[in-house]
Amino acid sequence: MEQGSSAKPPSGAEPYPHAGRRLRVGIVGGGRGALVGRWHWTGMRLSNRWDLVAGALSSDPDTARASGRDWMLAEDRAYVDFGEMARAEAAREDGVEAVTVCTPNWTHREIAEAFMAEGIDVICDKPMTITNADCDALIAARREAGVVFAVTYPYAFHAMARQAREMIAAGAVGEVRQAIVEYAQEWATGPDDPGAKGPKWRRDPEKVGRASATGDIGTHALQMLEFVTGLRVARLRADFHVCGADKPMEDTSFINFALDNGAPGMMWITQAAAGNHCGLRFRIYGQEGGLSWDQESPEILRHAPLGQPERVLVRGHGAGILPAAERMACLPRGHGEALSDAWGNLYTEIAVAVSARRSGTPVPDGLLALPDIETGARGVRFINAAADSHEAGGAWVDLAPA
Repeated sequence: MEQGSSAKPPSGAEPYPHAGRRLRVGIVGGGRGALVGRWHWTGMRLSNRWDLVAGALSSDPDTARASGRDWMLAEDRAYVDFGEMARAEAAREDGVEAVTVCTPNWTHREIAEAFMAEGIDVICDKPMTITNADCDALIAARREAGVVFAVTYPYAFHAMARQAREMIAAGAVGEVRQAIVEYAQEWATGPDDPGAKGPKWRRDPEKVGRASATGDIGTHALQMLEFVTGLRVARLRADFHVCGADKPMEDTSFINFALDNGAPGMMWITQAAAGNHCGLRFRIYGQEGGLSWDQESPEILRHAPLGQPERVLVRGHGAGILPAAERMACLPRGHGEALSDAWGNLYTEIAVAVSARRSGTPVPDGLLALPDIETGARGVRFINAAADSHEAGGAWVDLAPA
């Protein structure tokens, strides 16, 4: 099924609402070969619900113009300054209706505020910002503007991550009694490339705040844990470590947590584990069974009902796939889907939310599970709570609700 299509999936899951037309979107950051920009662009295209029409792709004029040509933008809509872009696009009849912010963390607040002030919906990379105070300011600005504010946690938009969420909500494992979540990579095991910009700012507390790997990928682990279980981390204790080459901030963290139903859990976050590439994984256990999933094999969800043979569910239509997950499946089983398809699903749900706000049409209950500004704030508060705990020698600290 084409992502933007209104055709009904084979086994009867209701489709996303028909788009009617593509929305106009701009982008800040992501120019000249930046990987994150390509992810967003791929999601927009796969969803078939967006036209990328404007961008402030670099603060360097030459790079901004060259990047605009790369993205096939009209010359007068390839901006150098995001503030100029926000004002100019808001003044156009055909101006952008939403903007994607895919710049480094410390710049998000200022950019998002500029576009929200013009009534433009915001799609923001994570971590949403750096400090809890910045989160409070963004939440207040969004409330005043009344816009959609989505945060890009794409892994939750794999069909089988959605399947896990729906199964847990339906009681497939009973009450959740323990949870283990990890995100393991290897790229920071050796010394950083001195010519690479990314590792340098990711190790600078003036730019990323109080944590490096814990903020960069730990926020994904937190969001996935809370997304699939429907529970919140109530308190945690964290230890930060450098397990790879010497560096000024942590590349690894070990975190114990308690969920708000009292269940214990563990989180392992590392960018220095050789042989791991994009290992976002969870194992959730309850009174009546368990579920496990690995982002590196995203089409498979393992369900172990207590006292019964293990079930292996495979992404596709029918055969135990629940409607909310089936809606996200675009290809029959055996035709692989991957992270690009998850980005397409994410941008589909963002488009549904933006279209609904702009048309005044209500979204059907339960249709969307979109990470919003509160989800983004939750990630930032997690980073700072983990840093508080580490700095206090691994003491337990409360993770306040966003």
